[in-house]
Amino acid sequence: MGEPGFWGDQERAARVSAEHARTQRKLDAYRRLESDVDDLETLDELAAEDESLAGELREQYASVAQRLADLELERLFSGPYDAGDAVVTVNSGAGGTDSQDWAEMLLRMLLRFAEKHGFKVEMVEASPGEEAGIKSATFIARGDNAYGLYSAEKGVHRLVRISPFDSQSRRHTAFAGVEVTPLVDAVSDVEIDEDDLQIDTYRASGAGGQHVNKTDSAVRITHRPTGIVVQCQNERSQSSNKTTAMAMLRSKLLELEERKRQEELAKERGEAQSAEWGNQIRSYVLHPYTMVKDHRTNEEAGDVQRVLDGDLDRFVRAELERRAAAAG
Repeated sequence: MGEPGFWGDQERAARVSAEHARTQRKLDAYRRLESDVDDLETLDELAAEDESLAGELREQYASVAQRLADLELERLFSGPYDAGDAVVTVNSGAGGTDSQDWAEMLLRMLLRFAEKHGFKVEMVEASPGEEAGIKSATFIARGDNAYGLYSAEKGVHRLVRISPFDSQSRRHTAFAGVEVTPLVDAVSDVEIDEDDLQIDTYRASGAGGQHVNKTDSAVRITHRPTGIVVQCQNERSQSSNKTTAMAMLRSKLLELEERKRQEELAKERGEAQSAEWGNQIRSYVLHPYTMVKDHRTNEEAGDVQRVLDGDLDRFVRAELERRAAAAG
């Protein structure tokens, strides 16, 4: 950053500055933790002689343990885009109205997760269901390690409950999918031929939420070679919506290339490669018992409502640790 002319390239300067800020925060956290561990050892010795310090010792120990766990989580973010922002899309699956209602519940869970981690959220689009819930919705989560954390939620989520839409109160199973891609701002990361794009504009409508403007500035972009479709309707300006949609398209194309690369590596190693993004990853059971179970890690929780309120850390961490172990 001290090089002459560094600020001449604003795009590169912004990326390097952001990386510097992230690295500095990690270093500061490590140094504070290191200092507090030394203080904890001293406090432990004093508490052995003075029982009145036992409460303070427990509080300090809990604080250090939590921050150590957070720092250990950082080491699991080793991918090139893990530290950056994420584009998160929720799609309803099989299950009709129940599926669309489940998709909205899942969206709320993921937004609450963002709130707990202090991410800035920007709703990009939301398509309402016919009777309830949503058909799909996309948001951008901005913050440290947003992509690394949300990447653990990719896949199909399954809900089992007594359907509120069934007049006979029968048990129904509903599915919704979560897609997560890194937000790529740099055009150089992915090359896109303008001739491959079909760009349509339309009027945003329906119960898209307070963040979605009902104007005719919404933009939908179709990438013909891959069939990938992205849309944005959150800004009043058509050009702003197109810029956001193009960033989302680059992100999805980048994810597609990475998936193909992983499949090729798996073939070379002679491994059976499943389409992980399409597999059922987690079940949320509300009847006849209550439990959330992740089928990748076998992590379980009995308090389903707490999980649906965004308490996903234990599941995310278990999946990131599983990936790290698999990668060797």
